[in-house]
Amino acid sequence: MIKDGLYDIPRGKIATIATHLEMLAPAPARPVPAPEGVSFEQIKPDLDRYRDLFTRVGSLDWLWHGRLKMNEADLQAILSDPKVAIYTLRLDGQDEALLELDFRQDGACQLAYFGLTANLIGSGAGRFMMNQAISLAWAQDITRFHVDTCTMDSPQALPFYIRSGFTPCAQQIEVRDDPRLDGILPRSAAPHVPIFD
Repeated sequence: MIKDGLYDIPRGKIATIATHLEMLAPAPARPVPAPEGVSFEQIKPDLDRYRDLFTRVGSLDWLWHGRLKMNEADLQAILSDPKVAIYTLRLDGQDEALLELDFRQDGACQLAYFGLTANLIGSGAGRFMMNQAISLAWAQDITRFHVDTCTMDSPQALPFYIRSGFTPCAQQIEVRDDPRLDGILPRSAAPHVPIFD
């Protein structure tokens, strides 16, 4: 049990509150059309394509870094696993969104990654892609669709997931190494999160 109060975060670390959310039945549809010029596509990306997309969607603004520090063999095993499905929204021939559905746990689907580049934010693409995610997840034999977000993600993420039909079910405090201090991400990434080195 954690006592009430403030706790020092060691130098070189970052702290965040993670919120876990779940959907136990398909949410009611909230249909919207794809933004003009945008196509939704399933992809089987190679490591370079995946890391580029992962970085542009989440690393520089929101400190996504777990997949960037994975060794190539481990990351390739995830990308080529038939129970992991990766999708993007393409605009002008460029990947501009990441949707990763992970069915490796029996009876469940994890919305492992979900995000847009700045080129699509505010266009309605997020709602369109979430509709696709919900439909694809529940087309499989699952009883639980779940996602995690944290206080370092966009402040729009948590309310968006709730509006999409997910319900918060748990929270945790996570402390980890700051990826800007070990060279995984540039020091200029996520300027809203202070660096203490």
